[in-house]
Amino acid sequence: MRWRRLLDWLIERATNGRKQKPAIREILRLGLYQIFFLNRIPEHAIVDESVRLAKSQKCLGQVGFINAMMRRFLREREQITRDIADLQEERPALGQSHPDWLFEQWEQRWGREKTIRLMEWNNQPAPTCIRVNRLLTDPKQLAKRWEDEGVETTPIDCDWAKPDSLFRLRKHPPLESLGSFRDGLFYVQDPSTLLSVDLLDPRPGHAVLDLCAAPGGKTCHIAERMNNDGQLSATDTSESRLEMLRENCDRMKVTCATLGQADEITAGEARFDRVLVDVPCTTTGVMRRRLDLRWRLSPGEGDLLAATQLDLLGQAAKLTKADGRLVYSTCSIEPEENGQLIARFLEANPGWQLADERSLHPVESHTDGAYAARLTRRAGD
Repeated sequence: MRWRRLLDWLIERATNGRKQKPAIREILRLGLYQIFFLNRIPEHAIVDESVRLAKSQKCLGQVGFINAMMRRFLREREQITRDIADLQEERPALGQSHPDWLFEQWEQRWGREKTIRLMEWNNQPAPTCIRVNRLLTDPKQLAKRWEDEGVETTPIDCDWAKPDSLFRLRKHPPLESLGSFRDGLFYVQDPSTLLSVDLLDPRPGHAVLDLCAAPGGKTCHIAERMNNDGQLSATDTSESRLEMLRENCDRMKVTCATLGQADEITAGEARFDRVLVDVPCTTTGVMRRRLDLRWRLSPGEGDLLAATQLDLLGQAAKLTKADGRLVYSTCSIEPEENGQLIARFLEANPGWQLADERSLHPVESHTDGAYAARLTRRAGD
């Protein structure tokens, strides 16, 4: 899925742009991906499997074509590999399999070199990163458990999280098979997701609202920071997402949270010491994890989301106590969803001020992209 555009370019170049049935196109994509992006599959297996797939899809008239195409690409493998390298230098958007408009937008913003590095980042498989659940264990105890379970890890250091809180899993059995996972001793999440909670700074005894909470990574981290002491309200608008939130909170033994629909929990005169609003966004900061995202996005989508983002931020502001903290966050790297949107909010709401903000860019932070801003009311408002 990541490399679809480049794979299609290779197919079209070899077939002079001749169209194929969808099933044939997919078989060709799969075969070429194995040839040029995987290195452990024997050549004969690539050919045999491609032919078998054509037969299983009732494309008997195309079996010879598929067989010939696979053998041709294998014969020309070295030259085509050089062609791909040249393409990545001369036409980076095509060579790195991103839409032209997205490359041009990013290049204008960050320059060619940084944009190419970002596209390379997006094309790499994302590692599995976890946060230790200090409600139930500590890093030393968990390390002993992992040793028994055959889990190998590397610590991750970042200045917005406690030391020994984050690890990358280098080697592990399926997560669902691990007792340490089922017992809620850790939560799978990228280090970038902890940034907004760090700015929020929830403490024991606080009344905290997580306005767009599902699937629950930030909610569970907030509960940990509160030591399960206080009132944590976590909301979402989708019942299916709320169910996911419930499952994660149950597994992580979060006992201080009330979960429910946003309009139910925020009704009345409820006011909170801390409010987190992690808004729906284009999610361009996590493109390497969302394989089809680059093909679903369209130019100007961030601007279309701005109305929803501003509305949610306005709702969150009304629910924040006079001396409280309001944190706005996204997993986007687009300024119109981040700093520019905060500037629009502050212009329309002069009673608020920006206390702190931070952006994480994958090329610089070596994490998923993210943005968080902490807002407070001006004195006297």
